[in-house]
Amino acid sequence: MAQSNPPNGVHNKIFDNVVRTPGRVPSPQPTHLSVPGGSHQFMVEKNEPGYVAPKFEGKEEQMEEVMNKVDEKGFIPEDFVESETKWFYNELGIDDSYFSTETVDAVVSHIHSLYAAKVAAYARDDKKLEMRLDKEAIDHAVYIDTSKPGVTVEDGPRYEQRIDEKYLNASKGSTSYRVETFRSASPLPGGGENQLRCYFVYQCHFNVADPEPGETSIEKVGDKRFLQKATKNTKEIYQGILEYAVGRTGPVIELFEVEGTSTKRLVVAYKQGSAMGFFSALSDLYHYYGLTSSRKYVEQFSNGYTIMSLYIRPIAQSVASARFPPIEASIHQIMKEVSLLYCIPRNKFQAHFARGHMSLQETIYAHCVWVFVGHFLNRLGGEYTALLSILDPKNSVHAELLSKLKRRLRNETFTADYILEIVNKYPDLIKSLYLAFANTHYVQTRGEADDFLPTLSYLRLKVDRVLSDNELKDLISKTAANEHHEMVMTAFRVFNKCVQKTNFYTPTKVALSFRMNPSFLPPEEYPQPLYGMFLVISSEFRGFHLRFRDIARGGIRIVKSRSTDAYAINARSLFDENYGLANTQQRKNKDIPEGGSKGVILLDFNHQDKVHGAFEKYIDSILDLLLPPTSPGIKDPIVDLYGKEEILFMGPDENTADLVDWATEHARARGAPWWKSFFTGKSPRLGGIPHDAYGMTTLSVREYVLGIYRKLKLDESQIRKLQTGGPDGDLGSNEILLGNERYTSIVDGSGVLVDPAGLNRAELLRLAKTRKMISSFDISQLSKDGYRVLVEDNNITLPTGETVHNGTTFRNTFHLRSTPTYDLFVPCGGRPESIDLGSVGRLINPETQKSIIPYIVEGANLFITQEAKLRLEAAGCVVFKDASANKGGVTSSSLEVLASLSFDDEGFVENMCVKQDGTVPEFYQNYVKQVQSIIRENARLEFEAIWREADASGEPKSVLSDRLSLEITKLQEEVQGTELWDDEKLRRSVLSDALPGLLLERVGLDLILKRVPESYLRSIFGSYLASRFVYEYGISAGQFAFFAFMNKRMTKVRGI
Repeated sequence: MAQSNPPNGVHNKIFDNVVRTPGRVPSPQPTHLSVPGGSHQFMVEKNEPGYVAPKFEGKEEQMEEVMNKVDEKGFIPEDFVESETKWFYNELGIDDSYFSTETVDAVVSHIHSLYAAKVAAYARDDKKLEMRLDKEAIDHAVYIDTSKPGVTVEDGPRYEQRIDEKYLNASKGSTSYRVETFRSASPLPGGGENQLRCYFVYQCHFNVADPEPGETSIEKVGDKRFLQKATKNTKEIYQGILEYAVGRTGPVIELFEVEGTSTKRLVVAYKQGSAMGFFSALSDLYHYYGLTSSRKYVEQFSNGYTIMSLYIRPIAQSVASARFPPIEASIHQIMKEVSLLYCIPRNKFQAHFARGHMSLQETIYAHCVWVFVGHFLNRLGGEYTALLSILDPKNSVHAELLSKLKRRLRNETFTADYILEIVNKYPDLIKSLYLAFANTHYVQTRGEADDFLPTLSYLRLKVDRVLSDNELKDLISKTAANEHHEMVMTAFRVFNKCVQKTNFYTPTKVALSFRMNPSFLPPEEYPQPLYGMFLVISSEFRGFHLRFRDIARGGIRIVKSRSTDAYAINARSLFDENYGLANTQQRKNKDIPEGGSKGVILLDFNHQDKVHGAFEKYIDSILDLLLPPTSPGIKDPIVDLYGKEEILFMGPDENTADLVDWATEHARARGAPWWKSFFTGKSPRLGGIPHDAYGMTTLSVREYVLGIYRKLKLDESQIRKLQTGGPDGDLGSNEILLGNERYTSIVDGSGVLVDPAGLNRAELLRLAKTRKMISSFDISQLSKDGYRVLVEDNNITLPTGETVHNGTTFRNTFHLRSTPTYDLFVPCGGRPESIDLGSVGRLINPETQKSIIPYIVEGANLFITQEAKLRLEAAGCVVFKDASANKGGVTSSSLEVLASLSFDDEGFVENMCVKQDGTVPEFYQNYVKQVQSIIRENARLEFEAIWREADASGEPKSVLSDRLSLEITKLQEEVQGTELWDDEKLRRSVLSDALPGLLLERVGLDLILKRVPESYLRSIFGSYLASRFVYEYGISAGQFAFFAFMNKRMTKVRGI
């Protein structure tokens, strides 16, 4: 029966009506949120405070001593000494821990400070009593402030933010801090509604400072002061929550009733350091709903977890506004919003939220769109497009001009700060735009009878009319002050239209993820259309995942920034770098069934140490959009406008190689049926084939190097070689181990190592085998002309007499020097675009216009821009680009996935997983050797095809590499769209040739056809036929050639 819309045309989407992904099955979730009425709620005794401070036996004696000293000082009139002292001791709710910790002089100082505040208030016209006191010692701190219940004071001392920044954010191990804070029971005299809020911070002293992994006993991992003060009930609560938290990625949120009162106890547990500013941000959250806290506790545990306990109650009725819902409704809403706050505790629009002008959802929505706008508003515009059509990109002068213009336009048009300034001017517009977003993606899971009260911002969906996109367009046009403002606010509409699914409204999450339709990208800037795009945002990072086909594979890399300037540059180029890497992956994946994809995570500059945490949040939030939500109140249904099952295949890349096992096991824990194939590059115990251990990527690079030697009849042992990416890395170490050239220079993260006579091979092999940087090279092995310059070195004189003023600059630009001379350059590491049109001229002799480097095989992705490669080739350099040279790793990954899909779980463990005692299955050993053989064969076939085509046509090899990749991928898709697949004999014949022989022997073609998804097998079928045809007949071969190729194949089939 059709639903009728309310008069304003708006209704909540009900769970049964949500577009669901076909074939999704239930899965356990790694996060926890207590559900009202569930089994994890506890009743707290009315008179059970949760904490009981050990009685300070010397309190009365200390108070007498304090009074004597206060009297001696003479600042407080004698008649008031006793009353002021007793008020401080008995009326402010300060427990005995404070008095047993502080000295008499410290207590006297605090009493004086509070009395001075009263005197100052008396002198004021408004008689307003304001008290602010802080004392910070090495191991503890005290803050006392005047506080109006339920109100965040922005222009005050902001003690909670100070506690976050100075103590809680950095809490770890022995430098962890616990917090206790109390609100005075009654208003201050003459202070109106103001009360005193006291904060006490103590350095932790744990029973067991370094517990065993997985330890959860609070008696072992708890702080001694906490264990001394916490009641039995509190310990039981914390014990249960801590056990939940250790087994989950995100926060654990529990609610407890305080019997006979309107007070609720909210308890939140999470990993230390995973939510900066969370303590103070929580206050903004409950203040927004008209609540205040009587007591709050922050406890640290030596196993790396934090637990916060908040006693929350409504503000006094005289203060409460009609807009505040009952506490029963608002507290459960707060529970749902805690995980939203956890994702971004301090968003860019926090001030609007703290003042109550915008809801948490509205401000975090605005923050996410601000990130989106920063990446996609800095576009080039129609003028650049017009100029592009006039100039000739093949002309190196024109290309260099376009390159510089593009960089300047993107850097200078809209900065992040300028965009933020604009968005801040339009809070009402944001509310309207958010309503449109919420109307699309919010799901009321239990129908109209839902006992969950939606957020205040969402309640407006029932009151305010949700504007259509055209109405929003008109509103923005009328409201925006100028063209720039209109462009920025229009980007909010673009964001709303292209979000296909999001975890924004999922009750528990660790980061915000958005699956986006990438059709908004301008084709003149991104000529190869993306198939899928994910945007992930957290307080510690932002990241993308891009892919060019439904079935696609690529690594996940984490980008760090050494300075704020480097971060700004990385942030501006993040999407373009990700797009370029995925596009390169698409071209190099020509031999395998998967298309190209890539994920890039950019760490926030203030969170450069959060590699593990950022990766875990990135993966878990993407899984939110790939797996079905099946736990009410924990993972609620989402609106899925994409509407199809979606699987991503990922692998290791920069800074993520040691995180792959976690991702694999996490996917299994969340019930992903494809967990075995989710990540490649995992450890052998999980069935992975490590690229570095077996030199998979280097094997294909070496085939190109050896191909040059073979074609030009060069003696490998006489080749002088430069390599960026040192013996500590995958490519760099294996290139040293597999090669036999005479190394003259190596550049890595630690610096530059040079010896014109040739670096000592035995010493290089030692570093490569132990994976150490050149900083560990024994410099006694250098000749008299050799030298090493490390990044930290300054003012170093080289054997040539040249002075190096800055080691880092020397390292970063060494590959552009003309001395010492070398024959072969193999980039095995380095940042993208290390050689571009602006710098490539330094590698070309100005007199002869010839390249000073005869041969380059680009092992590192995007190390040289396409324009620079073409300039080098025009100057006589033999260049083979990354998309051709380093495809060995993706071939290995694809064959690893194929094995995981072909075996059932039992067979996979038996044949592909190295045992706990280190025993390697015989099949695994032989399969690895076959994978290596296939990598060499594919690289050799492509090398020969490019060399042959270059000789015949004279076209640059860098262009031919791209053309070859495009021809193969284009033909692959065309073959999949024909009826060739329907010919069973042909299908079985092609797959028998395309699939590894060992896999066919062990599993059998019939079982492989049954277990591997048909879409994946179709891709294998298409990619094998397409690649073999192009390698054999060439890039420019036409339909008749393909007809001849297929005739040969059909003849073979008929002969079977």
